[in-house]
Amino acid sequence: MDAKQIPADHAPQAHGPRRGRSWVVTRARSKSPLDDLYPSLLNAPWGYVLAFIAADFVAINALFAAGYMLVGGVANARRGSFADAFFFSVQTMATIGYGQMVPSSLAANILMSLEAVLGLVGLALVTGLIFAKFSRPTARVRFSQFALVGMLDGEPCLMFRMANERKSQIAEATIHVVMIRRERTVEGETIWRNHDLEMRRHRNPFFALSWLAVHPITPRSPLYGLDARGLAETVALISVSLVGIDDIYAQTVHKRHDYSGADIVWGARFVDTLREQPDGTPIADFSRLDDYQLDPAIAAKLAAALPKPQPAPSADDHPTLAPVEPPPKPV
Repeated sequence: MDAKQIPADHAPQAHGPRRGRSWVVTRARSKSPLDDLYPSLLNAPWGYVLAFIAADFVAINALFAAGYMLVGGVANARRGSFADAFFFSVQTMATIGYGQMVPSSLAANILMSLEAVLGLVGLALVTGLIFAKFSRPTARVRFSQFALVGMLDGEPCLMFRMANERKSQIAEATIHVVMIRRERTVEGETIWRNHDLEMRRHRNPFFALSWLAVHPITPRSPLYGLDARGLAETVALISVSLVGIDDIYAQTVHKRHDYSGADIVWGARFVDTLREQPDGTPIADFSRLDDYQLDPAIAAKLAAALPKPQPAPSADDHPTLAPVEPPPKPV
């Protein structure tokens, strides 16, 4: 199979988030858009933030323009001209003051004073927001599209890859991998339970290029005894959390990524991302980070190394596991 091809039956599934978004639909939370306005703007793309600021600027000035038209008292403004009132409001809020239009009544001066105070507060808030977005360190870490179950050093393993797409390094990078699935307690209650997946190497002193994360599937692993079908049916989510220190900002950065059971490919190996130029200089080709190859020999070794899988568990005949339903779409 060509390394560039990804099987159709392993296409991304809409079971849950792929970049750390919440995959649980919540209720009884506050629906006020102002509750999380500042964090939402910090996390939003620049285009949305600039559009939000521009829309608010236009809306507030339009509101004050309507007020100036209502109370009057703006000298040199055309009678009944909303455009003159609007641009007078823009000049007042931005403290431009060209001098062509000026307030000439008590009501207009009071309204102008209120707008000047609002303009100062708005400028301070927007300045703080833009500075926070510029100065906030983020990790541009790319995760492989799929996690693979294959053989490494004669041992069955769950593997996925990460790549640092920035020139800066992430010092003391640490990953924590958790498998989330539905299980049934002794009392008969169905709960979501987290299982830590032990990694061969969970810490990287200097994460500069790429990192192959490996979880050995030993008898201690919660994945032990599952085959490809069992992984898809019982594993709801494998969540990866990476935390480290950006060596430029000297601040903590983090990145999350999630794999559903359908994102795990059985009996495959990753294609090497390192290649050499004619002069022998190594090149890390991140365009091949997602590429893998299915290998029947690997599948045969997995079948020999792992115990024979049991029938898919059901809520009626299994004492511990409950069948996994696709998680709801992210909100």
